[in-house]
Amino acid sequence: MQGQRDQRPLPDCTRFCSSIDVRNLREFSARITTARRSRALHRGDPQLHLRPGRVRRACPDVEIVFARGTGEPAGVGGVGQSFVDAVRAQLGPKSVDVYPVNYPASGDFANREAFAGTVVEGIKDAEAHVQATAANCPDTKIVLGGYSQGAVVAGYATADQVPAGVPATSVPEPLAPSVADHVAAVTLFGRPSPEFLNQYDAPQLTIGPSYASKLIDLCAQGDTICDGTPDGQPTFAHITYRFNGMTDQAAGFVADHVAPAS
Repeated sequence: MQGQRDQRPLPDCTRFCSSIDVRNLREFSARITTARRSRALHRGDPQLHLRPGRVRRACPDVEIVFARGTGEPAGVGGVGQSFVDAVRAQLGPKSVDVYPVNYPASGDFANREAFAGTVVEGIKDAEAHVQATAANCPDTKIVLGGYSQGAVVAGYATADQVPAGVPATSVPEPLAPSVADHVAAVTLFGRPSPEFLNQYDAPQLTIGPSYASKLIDLCAQGDTICDGTPDGQPTFAHITYRFNGMTDQAAGFVADHVAPAS
């Protein structure tokens, strides 16, 4: 139930408003917009995935669609925010919007059927938003990314076919080849290796050929979740992406693909 709106009169802002830095105001407005979109996302707001042909207020130059890692709070997570900040810094005046993939990022690995269902939720949500952005903002460059479990979500979203052994009715259809033209880059951090996925009987992840040349797949030294270590378990290295320089590296990759040097 919504609370009552505070209708007290606003104070006179004549002197205050004259001192506002327009650039700071724009940045503040952009942050408010992102926060509202994130809150709407987790309310299941139907306006978030616009149907083809519908027009939203403004299309950004770049749209980052990012899936957070296991157990991170709703939003893009720590690694995702570090990446977003780095992309904005490297793209300068270009407008960058952010969409946090709406899925549980569950850590309930013991209940494999339920866990798989939550991953599929993420794949469906990521694909739906990529499709909607491509249809409604055809000039927007989409960056698809994820960290840890979120890297699995983003990676599966690029697949051009349903993984072997997975019932086609249980997962979303692969994205149409034409959608790939709108995706400028795919950025994955700490993506679980085939050896790690085997531990949980998860299907192997194959990046679709339409996305392979746009992919940067980063694994920190000593991160046994992504480096192929048999029976790998989380190590300190797996939580270092936020500050080990790899989000800056990925942002540079994005910049090269979004605004290549002439």
